Parts: sequence; C-alpha cells; structure tokens
Amino acid sequence: MRFTVIAFLLMNFAASAYAQGYRQGPSEKDFAGYLFAYFKGNAVADEAVCFAISTDGYTYRALNGNRPVLDSKSISKTGGVRDPHILRAEDGKTFYMVLTDMTSSKGWDSNRGMVLLKSQDLLHWSHQAIDFQQRFTGQEDLKRVWAPQTIFDAAAGKYMIYWSMQHGNGPDIIYYAYANKDFTDFETDPKVLFMPKNGKSCIDGDIIEKNGIFYLFYKTEGHGNGIKLAMTDSLTSGKWIEQPGYKQQTRDAVEGSSVFRRNQSDQYILMYDVYGRGKYQFCTSDDLDRFKVIDQEIDMDFHPRHGTIIPLSRAELIRLTAKWGKPKDIPFAFKKNPILDGYYADPDILYANKTKRYYIYPTSDGFDGWGGFYFKTFSSADLIHWKDEGVILDLKKEVPWGPRHAWAPTITEKKVKGDYTYYYYFTAAQKIGVAVADQPTGPFKDSGRPLIDFKPPGVSGGQEIDPAVFNDPRSGKSYLYWGNGYLAVAELNTDMVSIKKNTIKVLTPDKTFREGVYVIFRNGIYYFLWSEDDTRSENYRVRYGTSTSPDGPIQIPENNLILQKDPAKGIYGTGHNSVLQVPGTDEWYIVYHRFSYPNGIRMGDAAGFHREVCMDRLYFDANGRILPVIPTH
Repeated sequence: MRFTVIAFLLMNFAASAYAQGYRQGPSEKDFAGYLFAYFKGNAVADEAVCFAISTDGYTYRALNGNRPVLDSKSISKTGGVRDPHILRAEDGKTFYMVLTDMTSSKGWDSNRGMVLLKSQDLLHWSHQAIDFQQRFTGQEDLKRVWAPQTIFDAAAGKYMIYWSMQHGNGPDIIYYAYANKDFTDFETDPKVLFMPKNGKSCIDGDIIEKNGIFYLFYKTEGHGNGIKLAMTDSLTSGKWIEQPGYKQQTRDAVEGSSVFRRNQSDQYILMYDVYGRGKYQFCTSDDLDRFKVIDQEIDMDFHPRHGTIIPLSRAELIRLTAKWGKPKDIPFAFKKNPILDGYYADPDILYANKTKRYYIYPTSDGFDGWGGFYFKTFSSADLIHWKDEGVILDLKKEVPWGPRHAWAPTITEKKVKGDYTYYYYFTAAQKIGVAVADQPTGPFKDSGRPLIDFKPPGVSGGQEIDPAVFNDPRSGKSYLYWGNGYLAVAELNTDMVSIKKNTIKVLTPDKTFREGVYVIFRNGIYYFLWSEDDTRSENYRVRYGTSTSPDGPIQIPENNLILQKDPAKGIYGTGHNSVLQVPGTDEWYIVYHRFSYPNGIRMGDAAGFHREVCMDRLYFDANGRILPVIPTH
C-alpha cells in the first residue's frame, strides 16, 4: 500500500501543533469504562438517545431504566432521532454528538437533516437541528440524510462531520463538511468524502484512525448489505484504497457498524446491527482487518440499534450514574489513586479559608522534556472529587521573562487588609517567580520579574527551581525554600513578593537531597521533606529531616526514608510531595506524584514526564517520627 508522504507529514505536523494547546479532561490512562449511546427501534418512542455503561467493554447496562436521556421532540425537527454518534473533543473535556433527524414512520426517504449537540459533562447538551434543503443551495432533489459522525481532521485543524446522502434516484454517497467552532452549524458546503469505485450506494460510514491511517468502515446499501473497508492517509484527498471482501462475521444483513479501541489495549472491537435478527454482533481485531466474533463474551440488558461507544474516566462514570442511576450488577471497584485525571506532577496542596475548599496546584505533565508552559488548579470539597478549575497562569502569554518550563509551583494564603490574598510561587525557565491573586483559582498576575534567578553564596551547581513557601506559626514570618542539587531558604518580606537577601542560607541536609523540599510544623517540630534521585528514576523517593527552627539546621533521623516504590503493586517513581493537615485536626496527608500506572515503568526516561498525582495518609508515631507511607492505588 502506498500513501503520499507529504500529506502524512502535514497531518502529523498539524496534530502536533494542535496538541500544544491546554490539556484538559482525562488521559487514556485514566479511562475506567465506556459509554454506549444508542437508539432502540423504529417506533417513534424508541427513536431517541439512550445511554448504557460498561467497566470492561463486554458487560453493558442501560442507564435511566433504558429510557431516553434526551427528549427527541425538543431537539429535532421531525420529532425523532437515530444513529447517535459521540466524539470526545481534542481538549479532552468537550463532547460532540450528531444524530439523524428522522422518524421512520414517515418513510425512509422522509428526512432532510441532522442534529448537532455539544456538552461539557455528558448531561447537559446544547443542540441545533439543521435542515439541509434550507441550509444549502442545490439540494432540491435531496431524499435523505443518514447516520452522521464526527472526526477531528488534524490536517485542517477542524471537526469534520460526515454522513450519507441520496439525491433523486442516485446512489447514497458519503459526504463531509466542517463544523463551525461552536458546533452549531457548518462552515463549508457538503463535498463528497467517499464513493466506491463501483458507483453503488454506501451508508453508515465509521472512521477510526490508527498510526496515521484512516480506516473507513461502511455499509454496501442495497447490494450485499454488509460492512466493507476503505483506507487512506488523507481524509479529503479522495484517494481511498478499497479492501476486498466483507468485514462482518455473519451471512445475515448488517448495518450501523462502529469500531472502538479497548482501554489501555491494542485490541479493537467492531460492532454492528444484525437488523434482520434483532441483535447486535461484536467482533475483535488487533489489526482492523481480521475479525473474530466474541458474542459469547458480551452481556447487555437492552437491545440497541445503531450506536457508538466511547471511553470514560472514573469521574465521568460517577457523574453519569449520579444522574441516571447506578446499575446494580456493574462493578464499581474504583481505585483511590491517582486522584487527578491526566498527567500532572509536583503537586502542592492548599486548604483555602476563603472558600473552605482544598486545592491542588501541579505541574502540567505529559510534554516531552518537561516542556509544559501553563499551570492549572483543581479544587475539592472532600479530597475525593476534584474539579478542574482550568489554567491559572500561562507562561507564554503572561510571563515574558520565563515563557517555558512551567514546573513545581507552591502557594500560600495570607490575610491582607482583612481579606485573603494568594501568593503563587512557580518555576519558569529555571527561575522562580511569584504571581498574586484574590482567589485561589486566580486570575494570577505575575510580578513582572523573577524572584530567584541567582545561586546562593557558596553554591556553584544545581538549578533554581522547586520553590516551597512556609508560614511559621510561631513567629508569623514567611519563608521561601528552593533548589535542585542544593537547598536554600530566605525570609520573605511582608509584601510576599520579595525576599530579605541577607537572610539567605544554604540548608542542604545531606547527599540524598535532590529537589522538591516541603516544610511543615507539628508539635514544636519543623519537618523538612525532600526527594532523592532523579524524577526519571523508578527509585525517586522521599526522605525527611527535622529542626527546631524554620531555617535549620536540619537533623537527619534514623530510617528517614518515608515514601518509595512498591514493585509488587506496580508503583514507581514516588516523590516531589506536599503535605496537608486537615484544619482543626491531627489528620495528615501526603500528596505526591508517581510514574503513570501501569505503563510508566516501561516508558524509559519518558516516565519522568508522564506522571500522575496521588494522595495517601501520613502518620506520626508517639515520638513524632514520620512513619513510612504505604503507597496505594
């Protein structure tokens, strides 16, 4: 098979450029289940969107008692909708759904359009019904508009909607047009996407991308009524390579195929509607070419018609079942860690008295070579459910003195003139800056210059990174700590955006100190926690020391290793922590990052920038020693 190299390179360049935007929503490692969107049949009451969920990709249970989750009459022009297709957007948190606007009781040639929907939570959907004869010119002989789907075209940087249309007595042809940015209309006229070389009808197109190649599964409508496959490396080039034979594993007529990849797997599942027998068939494949029936492994408590399946995170499963009810026989053995969806590291945790909520401020991870350029925060009322509050500081846009390498932030809350102010210290371009806000979620305003861009006296190596701020409950003074390869401290001025340079001290405790210091105070003792080894190492771990003063010296207790890998659990690279004391209690938690589970240990150096945030209990013995932490999933 031969593909155009230029088109392939352009597509991948565009995809890479798009990926440099803000990353939101879950990463693949966070997917814990699936959403099946479907309709039920040809009765008007059944031409509506229904949802089902699964945690393993094999056992599916209907939500909302197998009743519709959307009112077809309120979102469509015909009063019925069919063929739901949902796509998770490139930002990770937006969902696009497209529907055939049709009631079959009016005839198979009765519909003229589709419905476009958009959601941020899978619960609340904005919608726009589009009649093609009203929207586009030259559609006077249009007979039907069927089975729309959406895919992101990286080469164009836009979302492509594709569907089949028939005009007059001609064949059904698969067309496409690009959606506008709001996903409420089209910004281009329909163009032909695919038509078989034999010129016969094709409907129910379903496209999946694998390794830069687009696989189009489609039904041969009216001539064979089966699923065929065509392939290309450029969606709009018209250069499709049609594969021989049919892909369905039955002699019965089928339609409405859909392919999805199983979570954390290279296995694909092709499903389709065996409409003459009133059943769905599922097949599995590793190469999208050869398929094997797995019906004996599939269990559903409903009878779907043409639908699609997408992956869901734990948080999304919880959100859907909170709204529509949790099926009794779907196992929800969710793990506690990681606590944030996505790749994040170097977490700093804060309880804000102003809002009575907890906040985590991490490094945005998943960028090659630690190349992140923005910071986000997450909030929670219970330390269990975390809300993505979005970007709070963008180095490229807001920090001209350091537009790259957004690493390892720390934050504190101080009362100023009767109200709380938030001082956010961060690493940018291997320098330390400070930004200020009136709310824990920002907007934060950078001070305009680095706070730390020099080495302390007597230090010749290392980096000026990894700040940690500490408010001393005894003296009321505030201190800033920093350093990679060394540990330094300075007292902050009362403005919290400058330091008293004559107070700078080097506190490096011993040779195990690498980076990521954090300071807490408990029962008259100052505890210094730090990370040992390299964040790319599976042996990255946390040690601690104590002092009677916030500026040292630091004493090293015996057995001071308190957090390390647990190979039996597949936990590696545990380090760069912060610590939380639940207000008004002696209940403590350590928040840290580890290699992404389970694949991080196999990623080599890339594990060091594909990390995830975890939280576990931190305990002290009767003598005030920190006990070893048991890392958990």
